[in-house]
Amino acid sequence: MYMIESKGGAIICMLLSLFFLGTWPAIMTLLERRGRLPQHTYLDYSITNLLAAVIIALTFGEIGNSTPESPNFLTQISQDNWPSIMFAMAGGIVLSIGNLSTQYAWAFVGLSVVEVITSSITVVLGTTMNYFLDDRINRAEILFPGVGCFLIAVCLGSAVHSSNAADNKAKLKNFSSDYKLRTVDTGSSITKEESTSNGSKDPETGNVPAGKAKAGTAAFLVELESKRSIKVFGKSTLIGLAITFFAGVCFSLFSPAFNIATNDQWHTLKKGVPKLVVYTAFFWFSVSCFILAIILNIIFLYRPVLNLPKSTLKAYVNDGNGRGWAFLAGFLCGFGNGLQFMGGQAAGYAAADAVQALPLVSTFWGIVIFKEYRKSSRKTYVLLISMLSMFIVAVGVLMASSGHRK
Repeated sequence: MYMIESKGGAIICMLLSLFFLGTWPAIMTLLERRGRLPQHTYLDYSITNLLAAVIIALTFGEIGNSTPESPNFLTQISQDNWPSIMFAMAGGIVLSIGNLSTQYAWAFVGLSVVEVITSSITVVLGTTMNYFLDDRINRAEILFPGVGCFLIAVCLGSAVHSSNAADNKAKLKNFSSDYKLRTVDTGSSITKEESTSNGSKDPETGNVPAGKAKAGTAAFLVELESKRSIKVFGKSTLIGLAITFFAGVCFSLFSPAFNIATNDQWHTLKKGVPKLVVYTAFFWFSVSCFILAIILNIIFLYRPVLNLPKSTLKAYVNDGNGRGWAFLAGFLCGFGNGLQFMGGQAAGYAAADAVQALPLVSTFWGIVIFKEYRKSSRKTYVLLISMLSMFIVAVGVLMASSGHRK
């Protein structure tokens, strides 16, 4: 079994994890904005997410000789370690619920803000729990100022969302002759009342002028609404914020649960039974994540939420549009989580929570691919830069707090 033993190796794992975990949400968002049903996307994603854990377990988990204290994956899979397995599976369940929730929140609040708020809540709650579970191996005088930076980022993220929503509301309010729009005051969402273009129309939608609108304009927002699978016009963005905060609480629990699974701080294993190695724990963690995701998304096919259209298993199987991207998202998330846990086992799970600075990556993709914040106000730009700067400081501080597990 291959183990990360150096602080440098742990930091490399964290940085790779940071990139992977910041990229897969952008892919999922892209598919939703192209009109693919989130149920279809998440089912595809779940398959490769589990496959990534199996690959990690059968490679890193089988490298080297198996010892009684640190057995290889296949050796440990048959041992009597069910108390630890249940903690690992509990972590997978809350992560699955959190990931599934954010898939809907992205449409309402935007990729960047959702990732900022959920990641910050994860650090504020989860990192504090991991610090005490890890027997305080991280330097508290460095760690907790970093946690404070993430807490400030939550406030800045909410302010960015509020300011950007106000900008979009103003754009749509002033939108001229081609569309008639009315504004609603429930959380800064906008309702598209009707489309009355006198010019040529898009042959696919029938209600959007032909040609591509410039990013950041009201026409761009209307075109996006016509294509995406989750319709947000006329709905309060408070729905999105509520989903986002719920997801953040779920995310704050999965790492501490995994920590307990691999280190048995509560002494639930029988005497003589070795602790779960990180690869075995990650396998069971991913199994529970997969099972819950399959069950919930099959239910959502036939009983969709947020007024999404109904679907069927047959329709899902036949929907190959974007399937490759969904598979890629699952691999990125799976390997990202695996690398986070490998680094956490070496340097402490509290320090490994530095990967929660993934909004730095997600915001980059949001700006480059989705043109978020294009043509926004100066206030929004200032808040955005402040939020990202706070994240840069926070990730550096958390990594600097890394310790070494004895």
